[in-house]
Amino acid sequence: MNSEKHIKVTGYSNISWKDAIVKTIDEASKTLKNLTSIVVLEQRANISNDKIVEYMVDLDISFKIEPFQEQPTDDTDNM
Repeated sequence: MNSEKHIKVTGYSNISWKDAIVKTIDEASKTLKNLTSIVVLEQRANISNDKIVEYMVDLDISFKIEPFQEQPTDDTDNM
Protein backbone atom coordinates (compact mmCIF):
# COMPACT_ATOMS: atom_id res chain seq x y z
CA MET A 1 0.00 0.00 0.00
CA ASN A 2 1.32 3.45 -0.90
CA SER A 3 0.74 6.34 1.47
CA GLU A 4 1.91 9.92 1.62
CA LYS A 5 2.30 12.35 4.48
CA HIS A 6 1.75 16.10 4.08
CA ILE A 7 3.37 18.80 6.15
CA LYS A 8 3.01 22.56 6.02
CA VAL A 9 6.30 24.46 5.93
CA THR A 10 7.07 28.18 5.69
CA GLY A 11 10.14 29.25 3.74
CA TYR A 12 11.92 32.60 3.59
CA SER A 13 14.21 34.41 1.16
CA ASN A 14 15.44 37.94 0.63
CA ILE A 15 15.75 37.26 -3.14
CA SER A 16 12.40 35.95 -4.47
CA TRP A 17 9.44 33.64 -3.87
CA LYS A 18 11.04 31.09 -6.19
CA ASP A 19 14.24 31.21 -4.13
CA ALA A 20 12.20 30.70 -0.95
CA ILE A 21 10.55 27.63 -2.51
CA VAL A 22 13.82 26.13 -3.75
CA LYS A 23 15.61 26.72 -0.42
CA THR A 24 12.73 25.25 1.56
CA ILE A 25 12.64 22.09 -0.55
CA ASP A 26 16.41 21.77 -0.22
CA GLU A 27 16.21 22.07 3.58
CA ALA A 28 13.24 19.67 3.85
CA SER A 29 15.05 17.06 1.74
CA LYS A 30 17.85 16.94 4.33
CA THR A 31 15.53 15.43 6.95
CA LEU A 32 12.64 13.98 4.93
CA LYS A 33 13.00 11.11 2.48
CA ASN A 34 11.05 10.48 -0.70
CA LEU A 35 9.67 13.97 -1.36
CA THR A 36 7.01 13.70 -4.06
CA SER A 37 5.33 17.08 -4.54
CA ILE A 38 4.62 20.55 -3.24
CA VAL A 39 1.64 22.87 -3.35
CA VAL A 40 2.25 26.57 -2.87
CA LEU A 41 -0.43 27.53 -0.37
CA GLU A 42 0.39 31.20 0.05
CA GLN A 43 2.97 33.82 -0.89
CA ARG A 44 3.64 36.89 1.27
CA ALA A 45 6.29 39.55 1.61
CA ASN A 46 7.58 42.06 4.14
CA ILE A 47 8.11 45.59 2.88
CA SER A 48 10.49 48.25 4.18
CA ASN A 49 11.04 51.68 2.60
CA ASP A 50 8.61 50.76 -0.21
CA LYS A 51 10.67 47.70 -1.22
CA ILE A 52 10.25 43.98 -0.61
CA VAL A 53 12.84 42.91 1.93
CA GLU A 54 11.68 39.34 2.62
CA TYR A 55 9.68 36.82 0.59
CA MET A 56 7.70 34.11 2.40
CA VAL A 57 5.97 31.00 1.07
CA ASP A 58 3.75 28.46 2.79
CA LEU A 59 4.18 25.04 1.19
CA ASP A 60 2.33 21.75 1.53
CA ILE A 61 5.14 19.24 1.07
CA SER A 62 4.27 15.59 0.38
CA PHE A 63 6.49 12.58 0.89
CA LYS A 64 6.04 8.84 0.68
CA ILE A 65 5.70 6.89 3.88
CA GLU A 66 7.98 3.88 3.87
CA PRO A 67 6.26 0.60 4.72
CA PHE A 68 6.90 -0.67 8.22
CA GLN A 69 9.40 -3.50 8.31
CA GLU A 70 9.77 -5.47 11.49
CA GLN A 71 13.29 -5.84 12.72
CA PRO A 72 14.50 -9.42 12.97
CA THR A 73 14.49 -10.63 16.54
CA ASP A 74 17.54 -12.06 18.17
CA ASP A 75 16.55 -15.44 19.60
CA THR A 76 19.54 -15.56 21.95
CA ASP A 77 18.91 -14.55 25.52
CA ASN A 78 21.31 -12.15 27.13
CA MET A 79 22.06 -14.26 30.20
